[in-house]
Amino acid sequence: MDLKRNNFFILIFLCILCFSCDEKRVFDEYQALNGKWKQEDVVRFTFEQNDTINPYNLFLNIRNNNDYPFSNLFVTVSLKQPDSLVKIDTLEYAMANPDGSLMGEGFSDVKESKLWYQENFVFKQKGTYTIEIQQALRETGSVSGVEELNGVTDVGFRIEKTK
Repeated sequence: MDLKRNNFFILIFLCILCFSCDEKRVFDEYQALNGKWKQEDVVRFTFEQNDTINPYNLFLNIRNNNDYPFSNLFVTVSLKQPDSLVKIDTLEYAMANPDGSLMGEGFSDVKESKLWYQENFVFKQKGTYTIEIQQALRETGSVSGVEELNGVTDVGFRIEKTK
């Protein structure tokens, strides 16, 4: 009994140690989508930034499963700065290997992809920033976008120190 209990506490300690050692992380949040990312769904993250000197790496994190039907992902990303200036990008990311298997990290059918948004980005102003992410996928030959993108379980945004 004591051996099982000691092993349990060692396991808990190791888990805490592993998750608390992420020294690069400045901001890291996710929003759950329940397996469908609707065209009109805007995933929004708001954060405070007071460092206008050091560069940061910005990432979009996508968790998807085997229900994801495409080999790529198009998203529109809007970054609203404290002075209300908005920077808008349309980005494309590869999500599957040529054999159709999902890219990303994970041991089950859910894979997590850490996708570059901005490298060595310097925030020009102190204050509140808002990032909005919207899927913008279209099927070949279709003018209107995919109304419900299956297989996306979570969308996240992460800021890391570069040093």
